[in-house]
Amino acid sequence: MLELENIDVFYENIQALKQVTLLVRKGEMVAVIGANGAGKTTTLRTISGLIRPKKGKVSFNGKSIDRKSVEEIVTLGISHVPEGRRIFPGLTVMENLALATAAWRKGRMDIEGDLEKVFRLFPRLREREKQLGWSLSGGEQQMLAIGRALMARPTLLLLDEPSLGLAPVLVQELFVTIEKINKQGTTILLVEQNAFMALEVAQRVYVMENGEIVVADTVENLTDNSLVKEAYLGG
Repeated sequence: MLELENIDVFYENIQALKQVTLLVRKGEMVAVIGANGAGKTTTLRTISGLIRPKKGKVSFNGKSIDRKSVEEIVTLGISHVPEGRRIFPGLTVMENLALATAAWRKGRMDIEGDLEKVFRLFPRLREREKQLGWSLSGGEQQMLAIGRALMARPTLLLLDEPSLGLAPVLVQELFVTIEKINKQGTTILLVEQNAFMALEVAQRVYVMENGEIVVADTVENLTDNSLVKEAYLGG
């Protein structure tokens, strides 16, 4: 479904990604783990069109997308849940959700079915649908950010650090829902510093260091990798 081939990305004169190559197949949940500054967020931003690669190719369903606009990429079926949630200020929960349907909605098309799917995944959003999005708790804002992305009807969901700033019990709850979204048919590329949680839900994992992919393997093999265990799983 998604393929990055030898991607180089620069911020002015600083190289952020070096020959990054990765693959996500339809139906998979693939995780990218690594320390702060490893290039994980830059990788997602490159896929969603927020950053242009200097070299390399990004393909989605066999077509190059690395020169398409963000709007075109969303319309093709890629939704990006950014680090920090980025809830639209001044808008209610319902307005945040409805705004994300712009990629496919025409005229007065009904969005009730899409809303119901989101509310089944995140019942608390139904309870707070008239509340301003920015006034929600951190966990509820993360639910809203993911729900908003799902309202765009993606076939590929990009998740950037969904556990960031959440209490452990909320992290567990959130990852159960992320697994459910994947099992319902949405392919997921997950960037996550919490390596334990990433390895719990993903089928394959890429490890990034200093803008490069240094390990790519299945979860089963990765948990037996002594270097990965020492660096990310506490030995």
